[in-house]
Amino acid sequence: MYTIIRKDRIAGDVYSMTIEAPHVTTNAKAGQFVIIIVDESGERIPLTIANAEQESGELTLIFQAIGYSTKKLAALEAGDKLFAVLGPLGEAAPIEGFRKVLMIGGGVGIAPLYPQIKALYQAGAEVHAILGGRSAELVILRDECTQYTHELEVVTDDGSLGTKGLVTDALEAHLKSGEDFDLVVAIGPLRMMQAVVGVTKRYDVKTNVSLNPIMIDGTGMCGGCRVHVGGKMKFACVDGPDFDGHLVDFEELISRQGMYRTEEAHTCRLLEVKP
Repeated sequence: MYTIIRKDRIAGDVYSMTIEAPHVTTNAKAGQFVIIIVDESGERIPLTIANAEQESGELTLIFQAIGYSTKKLAALEAGDKLFAVLGPLGEAAPIEGFRKVLMIGGGVGIAPLYPQIKALYQAGAEVHAILGGRSAELVILRDECTQYTHELEVVTDDGSLGTKGLVTDALEAHLKSGEDFDLVVAIGPLRMMQAVVGVTKRYDVKTNVSLNPIMIDGTGMCGGCRVHVGGKMKFACVDGPDFDGHLVDFEELISRQGMYRTEEAHTCRLLEVKP
C-alpha cells in the first residue's frame, strides 16, 4: 500500500497528488510514467510523472478526473492509501545534446512537460516554453516552469491570461521570425500536438510528442497502446511515450482514443462516482 502525502485541486477537475513511492523516485527520469491502482478491484491508470524527489521518495502526479477510475482517485485524501504504484515505466525522454529547445504544453499536458523542461535546463540547453490552455486556470505549473526556462510565453483561448490565441500561433511567430531550435517538444491534447507538428513540418524542425493512448498493462503485453509511427507499429508503453511527431499517425490514434467513451460514460452514471 502507498500513502498519499498531499492532494490538491489545481483547477476544476485537475488534481495534484503526492505519494510516498521511493522505489519509483529512485530511478525515475523525465518522460517516464507510472501505473496507479486505486484498490484491489481497480483498473490500471497510467499517469506521467510530474515530479520525483529522490531524497524524500515523494512522487507527484497531476491528473484530470474525467473517467470512473480517475474520479475514484480524486476522491481520496491525504493519509489514504493506494493499492499499487508501478514504475517507472516507458523510455526516458531524450535530454542530452540540445542547444536550444522550444517546449509547448497544453492544459494538463503541461504536467508531463515540466520534468522535461527542468531536465533540459539542468543539462545546459537554452529552454523556451509556450504554455496554453482554454483559460487562465488551466495553464498550470507556470511558476515551476518559469524557474527552468530562459523565456516563457502564455497563451489562452479566451485571452484571460497572456496572449489570446493558440499555442500554434505563438509557435508560428517564433519560427517565422527565424529562430533556430534544435528541438520542439509538444505535450497536450492530440489535436494540439497534431497542429504543432503541422507547423514544425513546414519549417523542418525536429519535434517530439508524448502519446497517451489507451493502455492496460504498461509492459507491452496487451497491445492496447499500439500506434503507427513512420508506418511501423509501436507500443507507447515500452517504445515511448515520446515519439517523432512528424511520423505519428494522429488520425489513427485519435480514432482509437474514442473507442470506449460510451462505456466509460455509462459506468460513471451507473456508479455515480464524483470527485
